[in-house]
Amino acid sequence: MKAWQFTGVDQPLQLVELDDPTPEAHEVVIDVKAAGLCHSDVSFVDGTLTPLLGSIPIVLGHEIAGVVSAVGSSVTEFEIGQRVGVPATTEGPGTATNGGFAEKVLVAERLVVAVPDGASFEQAAPATDAARTAYRAVETIGQVDAGTKVGIIGFGGLGSLGAQIALAVGAKVWVAEVNEEAWGDIRALGAESVSADIRDFADAQLDVIIDFAGFGTTTASAIEAIRHGGRIVQIGLARASAEISLQSITMKEITLVGASNGEKSEAVAVLDLIAQGKISSRTVPITFDEIPDYVGKLSRGEVTGRAVALY
Repeated sequence: MKAWQFTGVDQPLQLVELDDPTPEAHEVVIDVKAAGLCHSDVSFVDGTLTPLLGSIPIVLGHEIAGVVSAVGSSVTEFEIGQRVGVPATTEGPGTATNGGFAEKVLVAERLVVAVPDGASFEQAAPATDAARTAYRAVETIGQVDAGTKVGIIGFGGLGSLGAQIALAVGAKVWVAEVNEEAWGDIRALGAESVSADIRDFADAQLDVIIDFAGFGTTTASAIEAIRHGGRIVQIGLARASAEISLQSITMKEITLVGASNGEKSEAVAVLDLIAQGKISSRTVPITFDEIPDYVGKLSRGEVTGRAVALY
């Protein structure tokens, strides 16, 4: 099979021919139909996250959707021909083992989820990572439900999904986004209001604010904007540290909590929302051959949306 292999820091991905994988008892082989490109892939290549990789050389690509083509003797949940995805994890393909920048991928059965018929492979691949992460911030950690007043800071890939998820469960949404070119899309989505600064919505008495930006100043602004007793979810990490008002947190009795990349059950939940047509990622479809070029484009900030290689 053809695969794009990572061989070393700052080295271009190499097109190689590898043997087709054969499943052990509790493994499945997936014919990859779509593989999302993530900023983590850039960080693996440039050395930032390279120590997390299970081995080098390795095939990257941890946002994977496709069709089961072989199963091990003890596999019970999945069958040949079934549409599936692989929620991103440090023990899974693209990090610990060869990933989805290949025609086929081998994965443990316990890491796989079914993809509903209503969800395209193009949407399912980034859902295994980006949409799942946004879901965790909004639903699992943010505890957002119908009627909740939600502030979203940052309307990038994760923030736009977060806003859609909140709206899908019946919440009311206010969005802070510095890029005014995105304001039309935000209004069209159904947000109550949009501004460059979350503090402009202090009078809205927001119940929950989710900071998808994480510039430090955005967290500090969220503390000023949230209502007494409100909850702030920190997921963006544009800065490693921030100066915030402990006095405001204390006097306003604010809950400030972090959210990470999510679990398998949350991937199932977002795939169901996608199948129902309630959320979608803004994708940039590319070919298998374009993967190395788009890893470079991602590193230079030249991709708007989620690049997804379709095989």
